[in-house]
Amino acid sequence: MSRKIVVTSALPYANGPIHIGHLVEYIQTDIWVRFQKMCGNQCLYFCADDAHGTPIMISARAEAISPEKLIEQVYKEHKVDFDTFFVEFDNYYSTHSPENKQFSELIFSRLNEAGSIVKRNIEQAYCENCKMSLPDRYIRGTCPRCKAEDQYGDSCEICGATYQSTDLINPYCSTCRGTPTLQRSEHYFFKLADFDKKLKDLIAGGYTQKSVSNKLDEWFKIGLKDWDISRDGPYFGFKIPGEENKFFYVWLDAPIGYMASAKNYCDKNNLDFDKIWNSAEYELYHFIGKDIMYFHALFWPAMLIGAGFKPADKLFVHGFLTVNGEKMSKSRGTFIKASTYRKYLNPEYLRYYYASKLTDGIEDIDLSTDDFINKTNSNLVGKLANLASRSGPMLTKKLNAQLGQLDDKGKELINKLTAAKEQIIRNYENLNYAAVVRIIIALADEANRYVEQNQPWVTVKNDLKKTRTSLTATINAVRILTIYLKPILPKYAEKVEKFLNIDEPSFADIDTVLQNHKINDFERLVERIDKEQVNAMIEESKETKSSEPLTTGPAEPVKPECTIEDFEKIDLRIAKVVKAEPVEGADKLLRLDLDVGGPQKSVLAAVAQAYKPDELTGKTVIYLANLKPRKMRFGLSEGMILAAGTGGKDIFMLSADTGAKPGQRVS
Repeated sequence: MSRKIVVTSALPYANGPIHIGHLVEYIQTDIWVRFQKMCGNQCLYFCADDAHGTPIMISARAEAISPEKLIEQVYKEHKVDFDTFFVEFDNYYSTHSPENKQFSELIFSRLNEAGSIVKRNIEQAYCENCKMSLPDRYIRGTCPRCKAEDQYGDSCEICGATYQSTDLINPYCSTCRGTPTLQRSEHYFFKLADFDKKLKDLIAGGYTQKSVSNKLDEWFKIGLKDWDISRDGPYFGFKIPGEENKFFYVWLDAPIGYMASAKNYCDKNNLDFDKIWNSAEYELYHFIGKDIMYFHALFWPAMLIGAGFKPADKLFVHGFLTVNGEKMSKSRGTFIKASTYRKYLNPEYLRYYYASKLTDGIEDIDLSTDDFINKTNSNLVGKLANLASRSGPMLTKKLNAQLGQLDDKGKELINKLTAAKEQIIRNYENLNYAAVVRIIIALADEANRYVEQNQPWVTVKNDLKKTRTSLTATINAVRILTIYLKPILPKYAEKVEKFLNIDEPSFADIDTVLQNHKINDFERLVERIDKEQVNAMIEESKETKSSEPLTTGPAEPVKPECTIEDFEKIDLRIAKVVKAEPVEGADKLLRLDLDVGGPQKSVLAAVAQAYKPDELTGKTVIYLANLKPRKMRFGLSEGMILAAGTGGKDIFMLSADTGAKPGQRVS
């Protein structure tokens, strides 16, 4: 019996272009949707632009256009990018829509009537220069816990603390650099803690991956907090019913965009939305990145449950993309827009490469440009496409384009390929695309060995019957491998289907054999990648000083002047890392025990994303010896290690001469 499935991907923000990091999620989702359809299941794929919020309002103001005009432009660009990479939505919509407004007001009113929403006076930051309340991400300052400077208004990237923007030390507006004032305002709050048990039951029932549920357990232990779901104007979004200058916070109406897109599709296709979204007849799955787990695993299902809607059957959470082992960088040219990629390379190469790396886990995946080139040229071109290119032309030129019948050896090959069907289906279903690709390449190796053993380029000179028989097996292998690959490479598969003169196949057709069948002329399926193409793409993606605006964001405020006497107080010493270990509860910190030539010192260093503990043990580093010890959330830090970089994985320890002795002063 076929299944009925609804699938969504997270909504891209309507404030900029789609890049190759975004595409991980949409390609992952599209592959799964295409797979389900090839299994004979009804699978509807919905998405939309996330079109509300302060950043969009500010961007529109900077371009001297209305927010509506901005999101209209970005919507068109996003659609082109998705179409280019063959991401096939059943409906792609916008959160700035009548359906989204209707559902936002409906869910709010139901939650309000149920007592799940309360009003509360709060103090919030306000910028007199910008004449607006400042969202958390538009305030920066010093972390109230670890005292790290230049942190966002809601969380610290150094110690991982979360807090209110009003808790920041020395806050400033990230748009104009002015010092914000505090204003009192009445806001609406959603009582998330009321849904603690229902959320725990949902997660215990398999709502998401085990690694995600472990992280959610941490948040449950801390305690679920009321969620501020309103924002004061000016704000681009939907007004809260009954209010003149208060709007729904973008994170309230953004996930509702899934429902709005589904409703819009149902209305256009004369379908019952309530059945599709809210009945047990349809399964519902959300694909998201790990950065928005909190919203999708806690707020969103709680809102749905409280408003009488069905939450998703499961969240599929994935990691981020790194390029050449580092986070994407505009200066290095690895922050590559979808449109830039398309100028130089076939989009299906990226689909294939991502599939070869994706599993059901939430670990980051890395796009190594050398590996990308080698894997595409070796596997996709050299093994898969080569099977068709070495058999098709021979059949059409020498054997009237006519297949014959399989002999025992041919049947043996085809049986090996068809025997993998259930394993491949199981891995697709469980999002283990990397396993799917490994199996397919291993089967392609089997088929290429068969060709080498039968040497049709030799037999075609004196034994046409044997040649036709061996090429019949090869063509059938091409067909089976193409069916397995089709969710990943839909356009490649279409070319093969045209060449083989067959209708669009499904997984149910794997066991069918082409015999005594006429094929069409062969056309090249893919081309090899030249490294120069990749280099040119990276070069175009680099942001150079001359092409950048004078500021790429708010300028950083200059700290108070210091004198040469202040600078002379700094005492830098040689230190050797005796032991390095993770800090429980802090993703970015390592605890380093240092030999400094006297009593050992313990330092908390925010380098966990750049270095593994065993990479630092025994390393000779430079240590700021006379920094006043500081009590942090995770323990006492007795100094500082010198490092350079922009943060995250872009951190590089400053190493000292390995011949230097611990405690020796650095001049």
